Amino acid sequence: MSVGAIALTVLLVAAATFALFGLVKSSNRAIDLEDYMVSRNQVGGPAAVATVTASALGAWILFSPPEAGSEYGGITAILGYCFGSALAIFTFVFVGPRLRQIMPWGHSLNEYVRYRFGAVALNGKSAGSSTGRLMYLLTVGVILLYMFVYLTAELTAIAKALQLIADVPLIVTSLVVISAVFLYTTYGGLRVTIVTDIFQFALIVPLLLICFVATITLLGGIGPALAPVADNLPELLSFNNIGGLRFGATLLIATIAAELFNQGNWQRVYACRNDATVRRSFLGAALIILPLIFLSGSLGLIAAGYDLVGATSFFDLLQSLNIANWLLSAVILLAVALVMSSLDSLLNGISAVFAGDLLRVNDGPETVLLISRGLTIAVGVPAVAIASQGYSVLYLFFVADLLCAALLFPLLLSFYNRHQTAANALVSSLIGIIVGVLFFPKPDFSPLVNIPGSGDLLNSFAAALLSSMFITLIWTSASKRSSQFAFNYSDLKEVKPYTDGHLAIEPKL
Repeated sequence: MSVGAIALTVLLVAAATFALFGLVKSSNRAIDLEDYMVSRNQVGGPAAVATVTASALGAWILFSPPEAGSEYGGITAILGYCFGSALAIFTFVFVGPRLRQIMPWGHSLNEYVRYRFGAVALNGKSAGSSTGRLMYLLTVGVILLYMFVYLTAELTAIAKALQLIADVPLIVTSLVVISAVFLYTTYGGLRVTIVTDIFQFALIVPLLLICFVATITLLGGIGPALAPVADNLPELLSFNNIGGLRFGATLLIATIAAELFNQGNWQRVYACRNDATVRRSFLGAALIILPLIFLSGSLGLIAAGYDLVGATSFFDLLQSLNIANWLLSAVILLAVALVMSSLDSLLNGISAVFAGDLLRVNDGPETVLLISRGLTIAVGVPAVAIASQGYSVLYLFFVADLLCAALLFPLLLSFYNRHQTAANALVSSLIGIIVGVLFFPKPDFSPLVNIPGSGDLLNSFAAALLSSMFITLIWTSASKRSSQFAFNYSDLKEVKPYTDGHLAIEPKL
């Protein structure tokens, strides 16, 4: 059997298996809107760790960490990816239980922003503020931009991987994968997504280990595998590599900021059985993710020794080794499991972002559930169109990361500081964006503005984060001294999250 036939067979079988598994699990009981959005307090134990880990991983771990290791700084860049990704998930050990405590009937970050900053009246106590509505719209825009770019990048990654190793057309891979995800996600929502995550997690970890060990074995062991790097590119193995350290720091800021706006994380915060489960599951996921990304990045580092660099360095290395059919099948199965574990979470998360606003317009849960299912497909179609062209969305990722970095501190502080206002959060975020843009690069990564330090992503992300942080702290401190504003968090516990005044669905305990 040819390489292309093997790749296409594994792709079809794997996608069909995951889809069938999801369909079987979704047929066990009727899915209501609450199950579709958050599956509240239903997940505990190892299942919680598995779903958080699987949703956090994606096909990107076969591309981005190897690229960091081979092209952007070697071992220090890889460590930046490891700790950035792990700390991004670890952050939810603290902020996850906090949101559950202050808004126990919530569903999403944007829903919290709507009520916390007064975009709508809170239990009839006041009218919605214009600054609150603007902050809400800004937050929703950032969430949707980041998640859609992430969705498109995942589809593009799996399509390019199959094209590279087996010449499978981009459109074929994109349609097969997204169609399989549609089959179970559009009906089962988050509840079924979590079940499939557990299945995919059980495959991802051992398959990545098998692929790593098999590749190292084919190269003669860890010593011979690293010898070309040590001989030709010793700076990639140095912890004093300034370029790698800067790239690692950039990833640290970007990843932590971006994951706060990943609705899939907040859905799992509410899906966990209790606060203790949230802490254990996100901590466990962070500890699992860290070594997995290091192994993946190390393959790119090894590939650099053979003059194979870039996002596809791992796959280029496999091609140069003329791997056996069983290893090829394992790599493809790993890639499909990774991409489907993230795609279903992203599609469901994007549709859930709209659900709260849809219920404000139409308080019929069944109608909103139907619309949400339609939105899942509507979001996936343009993502397939983009992925089938093989466009790079790296620059858009950086744009989304910049916006996330600017909003990060104003939003997180609002979880804990009752003196923060909507105007404070909005102005601080906008100033952070403006300052970050001054240092942001053009698409060709030349300086956007002719000022010292411009065109540097680390400078841009750090400027966005620190400027918004500085304005937020100064403004909040002034508000506290003047006693102009003091938010009552207990009001959030009484929020009717489906409509302003009436529960359309009785939340599940």
